[in-house]
Amino acid sequence: MIVAFDALLSKRNVTLAARQLDMQTSALSRLLGQMREAFGDPLFVRSGRGLVPTPFAEALRPKVQALAAAIDGLFVPMVAGPAAESPFDPGWNKPGGTPAPPLATRPANLLEGQPTPDEVIANLERLGQSASPHDRLARHVGTLGIAGGGHGRPLTGGEAEEAMGIVLAGDADPIQIGALFGMMRVRGATAPELAGFVRAMQAHVAGRLGRPIHADVDWPCFTSPNYHNPPWFFHAAKLVAQAGHRVLLHGNTGSGAAAGRYEVVASALGIPVCPTADDIAAALDGERIAYVPLTALAPQIHRLIALHRLTQFRTAALEAVHLLKPGGGRTSLLGVAKPSYRDLHRDTARLLGWKEMAVLGSVRDVAQYAPFRPATIHRLIDGEPVDLALPALIGEPPATPRPRGSSLDYWQGVWSGAMRDARAERIIVGTTAFALFALPDTARMGIGEAMARAEELWKARRSC
Repeated sequence: MIVAFDALLSKRNVTLAARQLDMQTSALSRLLGQMREAFGDPLFVRSGRGLVPTPFAEALRPKVQALAAAIDGLFVPMVAGPAAESPFDPGWNKPGGTPAPPLATRPANLLEGQPTPDEVIANLERLGQSASPHDRLARHVGTLGIAGGGHGRPLTGGEAEEAMGIVLAGDADPIQIGALFGMMRVRGATAPELAGFVRAMQAHVAGRLGRPIHADVDWPCFTSPNYHNPPWFFHAAKLVAQAGHRVLLHGNTGSGAAAGRYEVVASALGIPVCPTADDIAAALDGERIAYVPLTALAPQIHRLIALHRLTQFRTAALEAVHLLKPGGGRTSLLGVAKPSYRDLHRDTARLLGWKEMAVLGSVRDVAQYAPFRPATIHRLIDGEPVDLALPALIGEPPATPRPRGSSLDYWQGVWSGAMRDARAERIIVGTTAFALFALPDTARMGIGEAMARAEELWKARRSC
């Protein structure tokens, strides 16, 4: 019941909490009834935004979260010491190899007195481009919600670009950063706002790289350190590269003790981990594939999205970074679980002038396709939106019992052939097919043809 209570507090939705716990919705509803009886409190009440915890349930939240984490810790090996995070597989969860400096900010002097809403509006109107970064960012924050009166509006693309540019330059006050992303989180980011953020991020990255990078496939992989699905998409990316396409993977796995996970994974598969533009270009020319940690690509963006550890909510910066596309690319492959965000990302891409992209629905934060499950693909083809609903293409293979040892050893063994796992192999082949299907220069092959080609690539793969 403690674990179920924790999931309900987090998701505020019985169906989503049941999915997280891998149990039937009816079973979780019965557990909720038992909890209500045990505590003598309704715990949750329904509203238009889902389940709302009662004051009693909110008071229990810290204890419930601590107990749930302790229960999880009984079944997962942990790293000794104060830096331990849950759950932790020491095989591929390593600290990042590229240190990132703290988020650069420029605190402002504390304001004295509280202006009236009319005074705030008048002050905002007087601010121009010659104003200081603090004043210009204050104008954009005020635009989102003038003096808390609820009369704000979303930012335009140009306003959002300037706001993010000020943040990335290190000229924002920490309070301004919190206000900017907090208000956008409450209201929800718009496509023009995300497009403005992406443009500012791309300009920031371009200034650090110092030279353009050219890839065929842009593959962002920004996942939570709590994302425990094996990264089979790295195998698929290597197959796409061995088929002759230039693949650029870029991302991170948080900022804690698991921040270097994808650096370990890429190195284990022989994918170059590249900290500089010259390294990226050399890897794409030689191996046709590269992985770039966000800490090397843009430490300021890395620290910005790492604020999640302080706020426990996804900011618009984390949504924008999936669209960073640092190496260009004829197509970009995204994984988006939340239905409303799929159209948001695609609409943002259209505002950015993208012609090709593929958003894989029903997965979390990274494009990894299981062909034995139904899925939706939200594409841009020549700049126009096209949706495709895919049924399960094959029956789900049975799970393969895994031998003792680290997950990294097993993951490598599937690529080398030392381990046979039919389910993992179908995910690798399916993800490869998804990537080939999304490329504009593959003569618009159908998904069946892409699956057949991916199967050939898997059988003919070259070991690292």
